[in-house]
Amino acid sequence: MNTDKVLSFEAAAALIADGAVVSISSSSGLNCPDRMLQAIGERFARDGHPRDLTTLHPIAAGDMWGIPGIDHLARPGLLARVLAGSYPSGPSSAESPAIWKMIAADEVAAYNVPSGILFDMHREVAARRAGVMTRVGLDTFVDPDREGCRMNAAAVDPIVRKISFEGQDWLHFPNIAPDVAIIRATTADEDGNLSMEHEGAYLGALDLALAARNSGGIVIAQVKRVTARDTIPTQRVFVPSTLVDAIVVDPDQMQTTHTQYDPAISGETRRPLTSFEPAPFDAEKAIARRAAMELASGSVANLGFGISALVPGILLEEGLYGAVTWVIEQGAVGGIPLTGFAFGCAANADAILPAPYQFIYFQGAGFDLSLLSFMEVDVDGNVNVSRLAAKPHVTAGCGGFVDITAHAKKIVFSGFFRAGGLDLAVGDGRLAIRRDGRFPKFVPAVEHVTFSGRRARATGQEIVFVTERCVLKLLPAGLTVTEIAPGVDLERDVLRQAAIPLAVAADLATMDERLFTAEPMGLALPARPSRIAAAARAAQGRPA
Repeated sequence: MNTDKVLSFEAAAALIADGAVVSISSSSGLNCPDRMLQAIGERFARDGHPRDLTTLHPIAAGDMWGIPGIDHLARPGLLARVLAGSYPSGPSSAESPAIWKMIAADEVAAYNVPSGILFDMHREVAARRAGVMTRVGLDTFVDPDREGCRMNAAAVDPIVRKISFEGQDWLHFPNIAPDVAIIRATTADEDGNLSMEHEGAYLGALDLALAARNSGGIVIAQVKRVTARDTIPTQRVFVPSTLVDAIVVDPDQMQTTHTQYDPAISGETRRPLTSFEPAPFDAEKAIARRAAMELASGSVANLGFGISALVPGILLEEGLYGAVTWVIEQGAVGGIPLTGFAFGCAANADAILPAPYQFIYFQGAGFDLSLLSFMEVDVDGNVNVSRLAAKPHVTAGCGGFVDITAHAKKIVFSGFFRAGGLDLAVGDGRLAIRRDGRFPKFVPAVEHVTFSGRRARATGQEIVFVTERCVLKLLPAGLTVTEIAPGVDLERDVLRQAAIPLAVAADLATMDERLFTAEPMGLALPARPSRIAAAARAAQGRPA
């Protein structure tokens, strides 16, 4: 076997020059080339090189639960600048990722760039176009009128500017050409063709490789195994050998965090539906159930991390598996998105798209609605999910949130009404607040604008907030309480517990008692209007 491209990790790390721009394909532990990142950190600890790297991470590399990822590189002198869609988060300040400590200490210039935009940046570089021009991120922290993606004082140089084009405001991200792309696959043949048969997501491996190759850089691929030439079927080659310069082999690479290998994650087998455990009956489940009531049968729904991730299990428990097609930013279409350490993967997926294509779908609002979480909401309907200065270790940045929400037709945000020591009881069709949270989540001004309520109202997006004690909508009059949980007092438990005035709908309703009972609800979803029928009416000149 000709293995000229197969290098040791040490030899591959030696290919990275001081001052290089390095693009890394990963999503936390999913598809992470962790052993290659470790080799770079080890080389720096031993030799003091490479120094002053700029690293680009469309989605986080690594986490605090077993796959260090970017923390292998989080050493003063090694990193000069980081642009990431998201960053690893830890369960406590004591276990805060090293990269967050560097950011807080201004030891690295750090930027939080929406994941889809970072993928777009690689594609524009590869085609030698003039950079990314987008309306995604306007009036959020991405906008130079706010933070311009900056995360700390060390981030002095601007990476985005606002321009006017045909009478509209746009954001322009100039090109950043990678000198090195580090990607991951399952198998490489001796020529360097790569296949993804055990991967739970393809992410941006191809786009990052194209960007590096077309910029005169190199591509390093970490794989689980090497096979002979011509043994990977043509249709399974995801990255061709023409884009791959070096191969490093880690036979122990994890499929994702805490998962060595599950063939249902990579679409090779399908799990029986009976193998999925229902969520425990608690207030979170009540919130997820109410969010599920915003769905329609036949719709396509994006799903985010947090309470919203419970909704597919709710539909499964209600006998509605397949009624909604789920799409998640890492690329899975259909099936059941997984929770916990495996979030970003789906079991029994219908398809797995490269993440850049999934983000094109999201940015253009081709889906019907998105189910997401929130940390803070302010008087203008702005939402923060990306940054809390008091707890940077538990916030991961925006990820794909800004791309997903910029033009979405409908967004359902789920979360608790207050935070910090909340003690709730659910049962017998009622909610009891035994001890309220110490901190309001509906506040005068959010710390970080990840979603712009002002733009949502201007563009007519439908925005719903689902909490354990009430449902609110963002209406022209502002945040308006439209439903209240049975057992909850409107004045005492809702209006006085928000740090801002809330309007109350004239037709205030009571949330369905079935949300607060342990048994399945008997949920029925309305049918989504047919696109074909609407197209036929439009073709005949009738209202859609």
